[in-house]
Amino acid sequence: MEASATQRTLSGEKAQRIVDAMRSSVALRGVAGSTFDHVARDAGVSRGLLHYYFGSKERLLAEVVRRDTELRMARLDDQLARASSAADFIEMLRSTLEAMLRDDTEFLTLAFEVFTLSRRNPDIAAEYQQLVRRTREQVAAVLAAKQDAGILTLHGDPEAIAEIIFGLGDGLALRLLGEPGRDHRATVDAGTRAVAALIG
Repeated sequence: MEASATQRTLSGEKAQRIVDAMRSSVALRGVAGSTFDHVARDAGVSRGLLHYYFGSKERLLAEVVRRDTELRMARLDDQLARASSAADFIEMLRSTLEAMLRDDTEFLTLAFEVFTLSRRNPDIAAEYQQLVRRTREQVAAVLAAKQDAGILTLHGDPEAIAEIIFGLGDGLALRLLGEPGRDHRATVDAGTRAVAALIG
């Protein structure tokens, strides 16, 4: 994982340009068509710089998902911190899912692509496992804090409930994206009631 540690030292304006260029390239060309040549040209950096910092397209893709997830988790933390009831908490989770499905399906595509890569690449698997663990622990900590404050009543271990919330969200996103023309409101309502049974 030495290469991974090197990857994380990348910071600043060039790094952000590379990550943004990869994200845009995947949305435009797909993963297969997003070569280092395309990304380097779009980012205005040399192809060698991408190799130096990331080593492979898969590592760069994982970095895009990692950074996107960190930004999303920071926003979700801020939203959930303001929840004053279980109903508030559930509505914020629902609105986050709906906004992602409406405005940013590229992130979901990237996340599913990294999961697929993790099944055959040990380094990406380690990165993906760390990402899954961090997001689970982060939401679990919010759940536990809300229970301590008397806002939520958890019917299970906080980490287990966080895992169920992410599992429902990821699974629903995959199903909804796979059949975009269908009215999924009843499905989302049912998912909302399932979460309510765990935290109400």
